[in-house]
Amino acid sequence: MRTAPRIRGVGTAVPAFSYTQDEVLDLYRIEDERIRSVFRNSAIKRRYLTLPGTDPDGTNQVESQGELLAKHRKTGIDMGVRALQACLKDAELSLDAVQYLCCVSSTGFLTPGFSALLIRELGLWHGCGRIDIVGMGCNAGLNGLGAVASWARAHPGQVAVMVCIEACSAAYVMDGTMRTAVVNSLFGDGAAAVALVAEPEGPGRGPTILKFASCLIPDAIDAMRFDWDDEHGKLSFFLDRDIPYVVGANAEGIVGRLLDGTGLRRGDVRHWTIHSGGRKVVDSMMVNLGLSRHDVRHTAGVLEDFGNLSSGSFLFSYERLCDEGVVAEGDHGVFLTMGPGSTIEAALVRY
Repeated sequence: MRTAPRIRGVGTAVPAFSYTQDEVLDLYRIEDERIRSVFRNSAIKRRYLTLPGTDPDGTNQVESQGELLAKHRKTGIDMGVRALQACLKDAELSLDAVQYLCCVSSTGFLTPGFSALLIRELGLWHGCGRIDIVGMGCNAGLNGLGAVASWARAHPGQVAVMVCIEACSAAYVMDGTMRTAVVNSLFGDGAAAVALVAEPEGPGRGPTILKFASCLIPDAIDAMRFDWDDEHGKLSFFLDRDIPYVVGANAEGIVGRLLDGTGLRRGDVRHWTIHSGGRKVVDSMMVNLGLSRHDVRHTAGVLEDFGNLSSGSFLFSYERLCDEGVVAEGDHGVFLTMGPGSTIEAALVRY
């Protein structure tokens, strides 16, 4: 009987403290009404963030690039450990079972990377295969899942894990401009892990991964990017205001290619797990794919409760779908993420 990668478990983790949009505005004493409007119209109620301490006058301290990188490492290890542990508990697997580890992150740079650091921190097998995917952005969770699924397919019965670690507050620049306000209003800190095992196809625990598809939009290659900010001595992320419409306009094509040859039509997809990129991104996906509010309920809910969690966002939504208990055996689902490139990634699964 043919084997195929199956998702056996999922787990998530966030920092200890969360903030409403108004609390963030007040902490940084942002009075510009244009910026306050961006925060308040983001469809986000609360985000988990790792913010610096305050000066004697109550103003949040300004972090250097070195301090931000240190936060990326410390917060990332903490969240990554807890997400991986939660994932293995959900999958009813032990730490000793992990044979392959993929870590995904775009909020800082480390050498050695998170894969080596988590192996040491958790005492995983020292012969564990590993890979770090760095800097690909919000779409990278599916790029990583593709690599992990390929490894699992080549090693039937062995456990492969992907951990998306995004300390987005380690990539913040506070300079009072509209460019950085958009970024600072949107992203939150979080980590998500997923465990895969290639098993014989048929009834079982967790969805089988059937197929992946990718779409690069070269004309929009600069629409999402990191630039070096000489004035502040930091990396600064840029989001083009038209990016929701660009990715939305290309969504139908990639979903069509994903379903091509499967005998499925878009209407046959029962469960849509989409990256919580922002209010306009979610709305654009709905319009271009003909989805209902119910179809994107978990995506919108994760955005509301956590903000944009970058590469791990879709796994937070997948976890909510699993917890809801509405999935029936044989249902098909689509995972859809988007990010710098500009890129859209998709995966087809059968529950």
